[in-house]
Amino acid sequence: MDNRDVILRTLKETADASERQSFLGFASFLSELGPHPFLPGLIGVLSLRTPLITVMEELEHRDLLGFLWRCRQDTGRESPCDITEKRIFTMGGQVASALEYLHGQSCIHGNVGARSVLVGRDLTAKLWGLGPAYRRKTQAGTPGELENTETRKWQAPEVLARRLVSQSSDVWSFGILLHEMVTLGDPPFPKVMANDLLQYLQRGKTQKRPANCSNSLYSIIKSCGQFAPHERPALAEVVRKLQSGEKSANDRPVRVPGPLDIEKYLHEAGYGEAYNYTVL
Repeated sequence: MDNRDVILRTLKETADASERQSFLGFASFLSELGPHPFLPGLIGVLSLRTPLITVMEELEHRDLLGFLWRCRQDTGRESPCDITEKRIFTMGGQVASALEYLHGQSCIHGNVGARSVLVGRDLTAKLWGLGPAYRRKTQAGTPGELENTETRKWQAPEVLARRLVSQSSDVWSFGILLHEMVTLGDPPFPKVMANDLLQYLQRGKTQKRPANCSNSLYSIIKSCGQFAPHERPALAEVVRKLQSGEKSANDRPVRVPGPLDIEKYLHEAGYGEAYNYTVL
């Protein structure tokens, strides 16, 4: 048996029958999705006695958003935390591959963002944050409604207009994820209030190109951010473009001006003061 780090997800012993059903149901949902190299692995479930436990693969660097923030603050001393343009293409391709796989399993993610990606020791990116997808599957009558209003800045305009999440809206959110990566964790549309975002997009406005973003990467971000869902690329095309762009991307560390201001981030991202960006 190979040695690897794991995370134990434990249900409190005082949980009622509904909570136990949901806990085991989520584990079953993950099992049904099956293994994929860019989804965190479900190793096992301990269900014969309390507390109920699921055993998941642990990824050393935890969530991508926190990793990007550490790269932003890295001084080059001690443990370097650099991300290069080439690495953005690589990790982006890994997440897009996982997302394409989920869609093939009739699973809409609906929660794509840096907070929903986990980063391994070798900087492999794995897509997580599947709780909302499971709840949409199990709650009759709400198969694709926006569950968390605090993720509005990552959502496609049709979702902001109270339509259902879809494969196309996942592609939109993936474009936002690429923008997060190249800016080392900047919030999307920082100058626009979340409540005003739909009108902003309806006027034909888009995210500005980051100063350090190459033409090839920005073209992918821009294509994912097309207002009309049918004009966004299929994920297979996104994966192909990312793999192609990776070949010519540079290996210089991405740098952005200015330190991280967490209060400013929370405000510009549209979150309340108590928001915790880590997706468990």
